Amino acid sequence: MLFREAQVADIPQLTVVRLAVQENRLSDPRLVTGPDYVDYLTRRGKGWACEVNGTIVGFGIADLLGHSIWALFVQPEFAGLGIGKKLHELMLDWYFAQSSETVWLSTAPGTRAEEFYHCQGWQNTGRTTSGEVRFEMGVGEWNNRKPL
Repeated sequence: MLFREAQVADIPQLTVVRLAVQENRLSDPRLVTGPDYVDYLTRRGKGWACEVNGTIVGFGIADLLGHSIWALFVQPEFAGLGIGKKLHELMLDWYFAQSSETVWLSTAPGTRAEEFYHCQGWQNTGRTTSGEVRFEMGVGEWNNRKPL
């Protein structure tokens, strides 16, 4: 497995991963566009990809401007191999090197993602207006919980 910074040229493969997930599926794939990916990768934040044999199987994007995790997705057949955890670590290490602002994310309730974020030390702060679980992580919590 190779972990590296995601590039604009990766967007077609990032889209494949995003549309392959079984949980937190997009209700309409047109809701997240190529220009959205470009914006988050080049202006709003930074992303990372995990490659296996030259194919991206997972990615994560941190949004510095919105103080959020915009994306963290792994191809279903690569779940449970530590890819999401490593991408999570890369994003939060980078994010908190840039900002001391609390970071947030949301995910569908009752999913493996909800359990993952809970286990990584994120604090459940309630529900979004769309009914997703909203989590927050502060720099102090990250520094105390991040992997050694």
